[in-house]
Amino acid sequence: MGKHWKYLSYVIRHKWYVFIECIKLGLWWRGLVHDLSKFLPSEWFAYANYFYGDVDGAAFDIAWLRHQHRNPHHWQYWLLREDSGTVKALEMPYIYAFEMVADWRGAGMAQGKPDTLAWYEANRGKMHLHKATRVLVEDLLGRNPF
Repeated sequence: MGKHWKYLSYVIRHKWYVFIECIKLGLWWRGLVHDLSKFLPSEWFAYANYFYGDVDGAAFDIAWLRHQHRNPHHWQYWLLREDSGTVKALEMPYIYAFEMVADWRGAGMAQGKPDTLAWYEANRGKMHLHKATRVLVEDLLGRNPF
């Protein structure tokens, strides 16, 4: 099977699992439109080549940056790089924070790694999240006991 078929298979599987998770959170529309930009040539070819073909890290980095800037369910979308060089995390609207968690869950299921909380624990230190967004995300993941 060629790299484009493999990538298509993954994207459809990922979108299906994210759709299911979005439905659970009451976000059926966000589940339908989730990651549609991955079908654009500016993302598609770089992703297919990076994950299933000839690795081109620079092309993938550009495609990943485009994807983050097109999709507000990525925490990176909500980072403000100020002229001074400091980076400020802005609070994510609930709908996108919910979709982000659905995305993490769906990606884990699509990749056979369904323990989203363990993934988050391993990666939380790398994420620049606004304090309120972090509290919401951790509540959704069951990390904050009441």
